[in-house]
Amino acid sequence: MTKSEKNPKVDALIANARQWKEEFEKLREIVLDCGLTEDFKWRHPCYTYEGKNVVLIHGFKSYCALLFHKGALLKDPHGLLVRQSEHTQSTRQIRFTQVQEIMDKKPILKEYIKEAIRVEKAGLKVDFKKTDEYTVPKELQEKFHEMPALKTAFEALTPGRQRAYLLYFSRARQSKTRKLGIETYVQHIPDGKGMNGQCDSKKAKKPPQHENGFLGYGRHPDCLMA
Repeated sequence: MTKSEKNPKVDALIANARQWKEEFEKLREIVLDCGLTEDFKWRHPCYTYEGKNVVLIHGFKSYCALLFHKGALLKDPHGLLVRQSEHTQSTRQIRFTQVQEIMDKKPILKEYIKEAIRVEKAGLKVDFKKTDEYTVPKELQEKFHEMPALKTAFEALTPGRQRAYLLYFSRARQSKTRKLGIETYVQHIPDGKGMNGQCDSKKAKKPPQHENGFLGYGRHPDCLMA
């Protein structure tokens, strides 16, 4: 399998990286050596097979990682895959804190990437939870009781946008933070808008979405996104 071409946008990102620069370079080299197409999505290097997202490179304060878009379907014989949060359904990470970890695991990382490619080639899908399986935060239930029209408007949103709101509101650990989040978006819902301010209509252009609905808002859900 030949090494793929480099994307100039990823060149610029790595050249200007303040953290994880060497780690990004090594991860990029490994992924490209597996024959995936390098793209730049959600401000991150993203690697695709026939236009389908397979793996992404991203960094946080305490670690950088490979993010497998359908990681839940990988076998994980080495126990490396990490579920980023309790709300994460599809994606899984392999995390690193230093470049030597990447070099030591290079053959194993290629195994995982090649399996992810096989998953995509086979057209396998992750079974996501249905909207009615998500817990409605107590604070949102109280707001629905206070404003019945809000509940009606919420139920009229697309399932994806309902899930995005429920996940966003539920992520806060404290009740006062959940209430603040609900108040922030309480006018969007009656107006038929999703979290990015777009109306629920067939003409509205959908933002790139991940399982938790946050990819369209400038961060990856599992960093994003979830």
